[in-house]
Amino acid sequence: MDKNKNYSTLKKVCQTEGIDLFGVADISGIKSGFKIAAKTLQDLDYAVCLGSRLSAAVLSEIETVPTKLYFHHYKIVNSFLDQVALKLSNLIQRKGFSALAIPATQIIDWEKNTAHLSHRQLGVLAGLGWIGRNNLLVNQKLGSQFRLVSILTSMPLKTDKPVKNDCNQCRLCVKICPSGAIQETPADFDQIKCFEKLKSFQAQRQVEQFVCGVCVNVCKGK
Repeated sequence: MDKNKNYSTLKKVCQTEGIDLFGVADISGIKSGFKIAAKTLQDLDYAVCLGSRLSAAVLSEIETVPTKLYFHHYKIVNSFLDQVALKLSNLIQRKGFSALAIPATQIIDWEKNTAHLSHRQLGVLAGLGWIGRNNLLVNQKLGSQFRLVSILTSMPLKTDKPVKNDCNQCRLCVKICPSGAIQETPADFDQIKCFEKLKSFQAQRQVEQFVCGVCVNVCKGK
């Protein structure tokens, strides 16, 4: 099979569907860290990573707390990504290969903020961006203003390379974080502080789920 042709076919389909970010990662060496049955992952050596931008207008309403408008938008964008991932998975299967769509948002452990796998980690490997001080994937053009979904597949695909960019001198997220969780480096990010703030937002009825968006609003890219 032609890896480049397969890559182009999938990318064209995704662009037609309205996807903003597309990349492919080789995951053959990191699958053991996924919370998915080994037998299911056996021949799934590639990850197709997709991103959909968030509305700048919706985000602009967020200052120190998330808004109900943002919460609704967050859910809709995740649903859109899941729908595209389903279509792409079905296309891949019709071509005779295996495909497993991983939900855009399905947290297994909220305190540790873990899911079946890290879309952010796959996004880095697929060349979509880097992990910023806010512990989110940061894209050169979109900043952190997008959501992700991933499709694991056995279809042979050309793979993308990680980018070498970083946040440089930008510390807008550090200054604005309402919990103080964001520090100088991604490694210093305090997940517990972040989670406690998310719980307080929910308790105050700001939103019905653990979302924030404060740092996302200021991370706009170039």
